[in-house]
This record gives sequence, C-alpha cells and structure tokens, in this order.
Amino acid sequence: MQYGYIKVAAAVPSVKVADCLYNVRQTETLIAQAEGRGVEIIVFPELGLTGYTCQDLFRQNLLLEQAEAAVIMLLDFTRNLDIISIVGVPVSVNNRLLNCAVVIQKGDILGIVPKTWLPNYNEFYEKRWFVSSLDINDTDIRFAGNKVHVYAGPAIFRTCDGVQFGIEICEDLWAPVPPSSRLATAGADIIFNLSASDELVGKHDYLKSLLAQQSARTISGYVYSSCGFGESTQDVVYGGNAMIYENGCIVEEGNRFSIKPQLVVSQIDVEKLRGERRMNTTFTGLPDAVSPVFIDAHSVAQCDFELLRSVSPHPFIPSSGDMAHNCEDILSVQAAGLGKRLVHTKCRTVVVGISGGLDSTLALLICVRTFDMLDIPRKNIIGVTMPGFGTTDRTYNNALSLMESLGVTIHEINIAASVRQHFSDIGHDEAVHDVTYENSQARERTQILMYLGNKLGGIVIGTGDLSELALGWATYNGDHMSMYGVNAGVPKTLVKYLVRYIAEHDVDDKSKATLIDIIDTPISPELIPAADNGEIKQKTEDLVGPYELHDFFLYHLLRFGFRPAKLFMLACHAFNGSVSGAQVYDDETIKKWLTTFVRRFFNQQFKRSCLPDGPKVGSVSLSPRGDWRMPSDADSSMWLSECEKL
Repeated sequence: MQYGYIKVAAAVPSVKVADCLYNVRQTETLIAQAEGRGVEIIVFPELGLTGYTCQDLFRQNLLLEQAEAAVIMLLDFTRNLDIISIVGVPVSVNNRLLNCAVVIQKGDILGIVPKTWLPNYNEFYEKRWFVSSLDINDTDIRFAGNKVHVYAGPAIFRTCDGVQFGIEICEDLWAPVPPSSRLATAGADIIFNLSASDELVGKHDYLKSLLAQQSARTISGYVYSSCGFGESTQDVVYGGNAMIYENGCIVEEGNRFSIKPQLVVSQIDVEKLRGERRMNTTFTGLPDAVSPVFIDAHSVAQCDFELLRSVSPHPFIPSSGDMAHNCEDILSVQAAGLGKRLVHTKCRTVVVGISGGLDSTLALLICVRTFDMLDIPRKNIIGVTMPGFGTTDRTYNNALSLMESLGVTIHEINIAASVRQHFSDIGHDEAVHDVTYENSQARERTQILMYLGNKLGGIVIGTGDLSELALGWATYNGDHMSMYGVNAGVPKTLVKYLVRYIAEHDVDDKSKATLIDIIDTPISPELIPAADNGEIKQKTEDLVGPYELHDFFLYHLLRFGFRPAKLFMLACHAFNGSVSGAQVYDDETIKKWLTTFVRRFFNQQFKRSCLPDGPKVGSVSLSPRGDWRMPSDADSSMWLSECEKL
C-alpha cells in the first residue's frame, strides 16, 4: 500500500463443471497475470475450483478430493508469490460440507471462511449439500496437507501494510444483516465477495445497487467476483460479473457474458475510507457487537507505485447524473437559505454590492431567485455598484447591464472621494498601492452597504465564495462581512459553472450575453488602477494561483484529510493533460501553489473563525459553527515542511 492505495482484482476464469484440474490451471493463469500487474489481493468466484453448478456431484468423494488436490496445487504455485488469493472450494468439516473461501499466500493457507447464509429458494437449493457457518464451531482440520483453522465467526485478515479485509460469499450480501456489516464495524477496510449469481431480467441493476449501498453503508471497498462462462446452463445462466466499489461508487467493472476469462484490476483508497469513517460519528459510535479473529498475512516487498484511478481535476463540479438537476439543487439550497433568513427577519429588502465579477453576479442571481420564490418585487433588491480606483469599463458596464436586465433597483456610489478622505485622515500616500490602499476601498464599500441596509431596512448579502474563504482572499471586516453569505459554500470553480448554467437556462438573451462576458472576464478585486489600455491589471490568479488548483487542494484536504504529499501526487495526476478541458500544470507549478495554499489556509483561519451565516451546499464547508473548527493560531510547520520536500 502506497499513498493509501491497495491494488485489488476481481477475477472470472473459464471453468468446466467438475473438472478441478482445468479450473485450477485457469485460476493459476489469472493469479500469475495479477501478480505481474502488482495486484495485492485477488478474489475468484464462489466454488470456482469445482464449478458452482456441480449440484449432487458435491456428494461425490472424488470431486471433493480433487478439489482439495487443486488447493494443494495452488499452494505450490503461489509459494514464491506475494499476492493474496481468495478462491472458492467445498471443504468437509466433521462430516459436514461447507461452501468456503480459502485464503492463500506464499504457499500457505491463511484461513478458511465458510458461507453463512445458504439460499434455498427458487433456483437455489444449497442446503441440499452444504451447512452454514452458524452450524459449526471454530475448529482445526487437516486440509490440503496443512493444519488449518476454520473460522465459524467473523475473521479479518491483515496485510503487512495493515490493510484489513473480510470475506462474505454470495447470498451473505443479500441477507438483511450481511456479515460484511459486522466485519466493517469490526475494522475491515475491504470486503471480498465470492459469488455465483445467475442472470435474470432486472437483476443486474438490483445487484449493482445492492453493492453500491453496502459499500456506502459500511464505508468500505467492495470487490465482487461472480462465476461466468463455463458454468452449467441447464436451467440458468451466469454472466460473470466482476466489480470493484469504493464507498458507494463503482471504480471498475468487467464485461458481462464474456466468453473469455476476465481480470478486473483497480485500486482502493484505504486512507480515504478510514478518514471517512473517523469523521462519521455514527460509524465510530457503533458498539463492538463482535470480536473478530485477526489473521496476519506474510510480509511482502514494496512494488513501484502507479496510480490507476482517474482523478477529477474539478472535484466540486458534478460529474455524473442529470447536470441540470444538480445545478438546480445547489441553487435551490442557496435560495432556500436566504429565503428562510428573510422570512425570519420579516425583511423584504436586500442590499448587495455588484462589481461585475463572478461572485457578486451569482449572489445577485440568488437574490432574484429568492425574491421570485417569495413573491417579493425584484425592485426590493438594491444592487449597488461602487466604482473605485481599479474599476474597469468592462466590469462597470456589465454590473449596470445585469442589474437593469434583471429588473432590480440600481444604486451607483463612487468611492474615490471618501477613500481619499480616509487616506488624508491616516496620512497615507495614494501613490503607494499597498495593503492599506487596497483594504481601504474594500472596507469603504462594505461600510456603504451596511449604511444603506440600515437606511432601507434591508440586510446586506455577502458575495464571497468558499475558495476565497479558504485562501483568506477577503478584507477582514470588509467584503469578509455581511448579514448572510449566500456563496459561502460554493467554491470558485463551481461559481463559474452555476453562472453559466443560469445564463443558458434561466434568463433572457440580454442577461445571458452579460453573464457570458462576466464569465470570460479575468477574476480580479480591481483594487489597483487598470493598465494603460483600460484592461484589468490586478489578476487574482496571478497573485494567489489558479483557483482550479486551490479548489482541488481544498476538496481533498478537508474532505479526506490528505497530507501534502498525497495532494501533490493526485494533483500531478489530475492536471497532466489526460483529462479533457483541464489546464495542464507541471510539477513545480503544482508544488508552488500547493505551498501557497497550505500557508494561506493556516494563516487566514482567523477570518473564518468569525464568518457570517451562510448555507452549506456540498460536502465541504468552512463554517466555524459546522464542518471546520480550527484554532486561528495553529502552526503550519509540519505541512509546509512536507511541501518543501516534494
């Protein structure tokens, strides 16, 4: 395991019913392929060494002896291999036959896990041949030339890297309380399922939903292998499903009804799963209902690491499902949050500063949506544009155009004279474009909005977004402050996405044209004078770095608690040009802005510790009353030291 990832495989070999020699050779071939690809754990279908559909042949001593001989062959074959192999085989224990998973590594049987729930309905009648693990006690047996312990209760296997996994067999998953639920709460990171599930109309979709739900409910990896081509088709057909899930999401899957053997390989992020579990107090608060047996695997050599998983460069942007539905959900959360605040305060007026930039644009659009929802006239939305020393014609005109086309009340207040008065009062040289020069403008704008709110009986709407909060890219008690921050849970990459969605689906042509131009405008606070050609000179992303990188770091840092080394590795993979539409960044650029992100994230916590109220819209929030509670004076040395070593 490296960077928290473990490489696993679900294998579906060709089989011949009751031909153990053929089946073990097919199994060996896939084990060898998996070992060559650096797979650490591989799982095969239920009763794969005999074939699941042997029926009354399971009562034949010859079949049982040959199945045991096949295990001996596997022990010899794997003697010099690091891979852990989980195969299905019938095992006789005290004259009772068990449907078992045998766990093999380096020529040893690490353990035998029998099936718990035996289907005995419709086309299944396993109780005709097998007994359940509930019908036996833990016991030692002689099997495949070894003294082996058969675990009647829960057993968890542990790799040399500390990854813990459990096993269940087919019907176990379909039970009201699957063994995997107990195994996961007892510490298993990954569940391996050996299965023999036949194909019926509609069953495959149900199976996938079951696997997704169980891996999500147990916050685990789930590796599923079901028998396929070669099993008897006397009455039913087996499709050969091979699927790998991680916390409810499918990571990789094979081809159903393939007539060729399948080896489905991917990686499971165990570190991420453990982080999710630690954060979920419902999971960690479950009582220890069982005391599993822990079985340690053999030590193995470390392989070279190569990330197989795809990594989204824009994790905050919805990547699947109905995109319009996702956008409507986000916008509805924002509007509902503001709507509740207006109803509670009996306030029918809002004041919002409109700069012609992305954030204030989204805030205004949310105000419009909220007022329409509450049947309050849009004229009660007071849009205030406050040109200053750095305001360009482009942003100024866009601000006016958008307010006009949306039908809100327009106020224009130039702040130059009042800011110059402040400079005079404190003895600041206007020619010095330092932090005093910039913050004086930001605080003057906020002061004006607050005064207007008092005068008009309205509340001031905050426009700052989640990305700015993470970086502290706001003036303390300036644009940092409001009565309600509608964008507090929306990162910059998502702001642009939402504004584009509204432009294409929810406004008139004039507003659409303005919104598209706002999207295309460089992000800037416009606090220093424009260039000689009138264009924006102060570009935010030139100063603090690309927002798509910062949003990437923010998501993985807060959502999963990843350290800088892993953030760097993932970012290098996400922004290497393999994903269409994503900017390409070299390693040095990523390291530079990751270091900037870490430094600013720690140093600017004091601004987040006193944030105004605002709605959470996704899985990441920086509210000091909700998801993120961090001391303002925490030391960043360890994180920055790791950044330096990258």
